Amino acid sequence: MLLGLRVKNLALIEEAGVEFTEGLNILTGETGAGKSIIIGSIGLALGGKASKDMIRNGEESASIELVFSVEEEERRQALKALSVVPDEEGLVIISKKITQARSVSRINDETVTTAKLRAVTGLLLDMHGQHEHQSLLHKQKHLEILDEYSRNETEKLKIDTAACYANYRELEQKLEHFSMDEESRKREMDFLRFEIGEIENAGLKPGEEETLAAVCRKFSHSQRIMESLTDAYQAVDGDRISRALRQAESVLAYDEGISGIVEGLRDAESILSDLSRSISDYLNGMDFSEAELRIAENRLDMIRGLTAKYGGTEEAVLESLEQKKERLSELENFEELAGKAEKEYEEAKMALERACQQLSAARKEAAAGLEKRIREELLDLNFLHVDFRIQVRKLDRFTEQGFDEVEFLISTNPGSIPPRPLGEVASGGELSRIMLAIKTVLADTDKIPTLIFDEIDTGISGRTAQKVSERLSYIASRHQVLCITHLPQIAAMADTHFEIKKEVEDEKTVTRIRRLKEAEQIDELARLLGGAEITETVRENAREMKRLAALAKEKGKIPAKN
Repeated sequence: MLLGLRVKNLALIEEAGVEFTEGLNILTGETGAGKSIIIGSIGLALGGKASKDMIRNGEESASIELVFSVEEEERRQALKALSVVPDEEGLVIISKKITQARSVSRINDETVTTAKLRAVTGLLLDMHGQHEHQSLLHKQKHLEILDEYSRNETEKLKIDTAACYANYRELEQKLEHFSMDEESRKREMDFLRFEIGEIENAGLKPGEEETLAAVCRKFSHSQRIMESLTDAYQAVDGDRISRALRQAESVLAYDEGISGIVEGLRDAESILSDLSRSISDYLNGMDFSEAELRIAENRLDMIRGLTAKYGGTEEAVLESLEQKKERLSELENFEELAGKAEKEYEEAKMALERACQQLSAARKEAAAGLEKRIREELLDLNFLHVDFRIQVRKLDRFTEQGFDEVEFLISTNPGSIPPRPLGEVASGGELSRIMLAIKTVLADTDKIPTLIFDEIDTGISGRTAQKVSERLSYIASRHQVLCITHLPQIAAMADTHFEIKKEVEDEKTVTRIRRLKEAEQIDELARLLGGAEITETVRENAREMKRLAALAKEKGKIPAKN
């Protein structure tokens, strides 16, 4: 559940905070008050693209924070799989900071990528605005809806189908290795034998390049090494330290206070003596050979040539060698392995076909039920005459999701115009009601805890608005719902009502949001009903509307469809 929203320095909002509740949260306000900014800020926090132009004039940055409560163990485990763990109170805090240079998203104070942010928030919240309604125009969305509705029947079948598809594709790619003529096979075999011989003859050893490079560096700079170490040997000559030690020891008997100096000189003499011997031993052991340098350089060039050709390291070259041997073995036993691969491929194809058929049969059975449920909901949402159908067709190819293509068809004039694809028939307002009908049907199976509806009241009024409000209330009995509306019929159903208002303070325009008390809800409903002039009669109408809405919820007049 979405517990709270905090917005700072975003567009007209200087600073605003709101704590949401369970059930139906309604947000209303005058046109231009900033309702879209509130919902838009949630979209930004969920991974929407942010622009520096969104930052409030005169400020350096803007910020958005969403606080979610996660109680269900299944959702906690799903979040854990994405490396997100709610805190000890079960909270997940998602924040976004927008600056002039960039925007940064965090989950529980850990910076995350947009991809991870969307994966996490997809488990917590679902937004339905004009863009989401438009998604109904795409057949892929129809398949997703059908699978969500039939989850209990199809989930395991989908997993089995995906596994069969992965095996099928792997064997299909393997079989492609055998799709060559005899001449091409011999040519590849010859080339592989050459490459295998080249690598094997090199006798590569892991780490050899690094060792040879060190040897070449040493030999290439041997003259400078000798000169520098000779100078160093002379610099650490211990004669002067020895004389200093003898002088100090000669007066030690007269003053015990110089004992520390004597000990220090003795240590220095010992250290310099050890260094002198080490340098001398190194110089005496240097055995520079021009021939050895050339051998090492040639070997290093050969190794680097192989690594450039077959891989970045000796290990990669040796791995490539094994792959080439394996491929050569395949080609040498071409007929036998090709036959085996063909058989395995055909078996995998048949298994995939069976899995797709089982999945398709389950989908078709579920489609009949979903079709009926959505048609009933559309009638309740004041589609006076409607013919809604779900068509499940077989594709000419396999996919990870089977071989089905699902399409929703509708006719609002049954008998005269046959059902056609939604995009050819439905208006924007009708699409929003169709999406609401679908969400109502899926209310019992949809696992997303929070749903946001924006522009759900586009193009509707009167009895249709009343029906929409009832469906929203039904969904809110199973999910937390946030809804922006201009219609009093929808606002009257609110479990919690918020007002978004634009004000001028210190010659600056700011947007505020606050939770309305019961009397204030009546005034806001009256404003939605009466426009500019709010009379006592309008207020009484508002009270009656609120009373009837409460009665409808109490008496269960918004039943689940069976």
